[in-house]
Amino acid sequence: MDPMTQPAESDRTPLAKHGMTDPSSISRLSSAVGEPVISVDRSAEKIFDCTGVTVSYAGKLAVEGVDIPLLKGDVTALIGPSGCGKSTFLRCLNRMNDLIPSARVEGSIVYHGQDLYAKDVDPVQVRKRIGMVFQKPNPFPKSVYDNIAFGPRIRGVKHDLDAVVESALRRAALWDDVKDRLKDNAFGMSGGQQQRLCIARALATEPDVLLMDEPCSALDPISTGKIEDLMLELKEHVSIVIVTHNMQQAARVSDMTAFFIVDLSAGEGNRIGRLIEFAATEKIFTNPTDPRTEDYVTGKVG
Repeated sequence: MDPMTQPAESDRTPLAKHGMTDPSSISRLSSAVGEPVISVDRSAEKIFDCTGVTVSYAGKLAVEGVDIPLLKGDVTALIGPSGCGKSTFLRCLNRMNDLIPSARVEGSIVYHGQDLYAKDVDPVQVRKRIGMVFQKPNPFPKSVYDNIAFGPRIRGVKHDLDAVVESALRRAALWDDVKDRLKDNAFGMSGGQQQRLCIARALATEPDVLLMDEPCSALDPISTGKIEDLMLELKEHVSIVIVTHNMQQAARVSDMTAFFIVDLSAGEGNRIGRLIEFAATEKIFTNPTDPRTEDYVTGKVG
């Protein structure tokens, strides 16, 4: 990483409110919070090494004490009930929480040996290397071509833009759909095409990590299937971390799964997200260590 001077650390405010799950379910899931169960090959190459990651908004804890290594070349799924801090933690990985005025991130997130929150690291440079795709497709009000070319142009790419745009669209399995209408406004595309366009836009800057915050929640089953197929293809070159409420999706696309819960031990007004278990996806869904994980993935609570 080529760090640049970072602006003064900001304080950040809460993300949009999540939907509420049944209080009794949350209570059962949050009982007897203890040390998380981490079942991972510690010798495997890591893309992120997170230690004690804690996020608070205006002084109120939202996520506390997340210790988790995310492995290179894997699709990692973050699952858990609404409000357990999955998206908050995801946004820590490329410093998107810096944009929220009253938030504070503590702990350590090491990316390729570099502490992402070190004083000399510029969050803008971080986001060039760690792309993000949001829940709702958010194409720019520009042509298909200009959406893809936007990032490379900011990075100073002036030559071979046509090749960069085509490569990104091909990697996002969208080239055949749009090659004859690259100058058309992106708003004229279907929802599934817009989401793949946003993935292509992220890929155009050549990131080695792609963060995906419920990327299929607003899409139909056919478009969802295309995004899932795309994730499986992309992981050959890009590490992916995805937040999903769809247990079947997590089982289909991910190599590793992290299960979070809402800890209510400090009272209903103090909902704290905690990591409970992190292991290979097959283990999480067939033989989890923590009974709360089993209750969640089998649909008994949640």
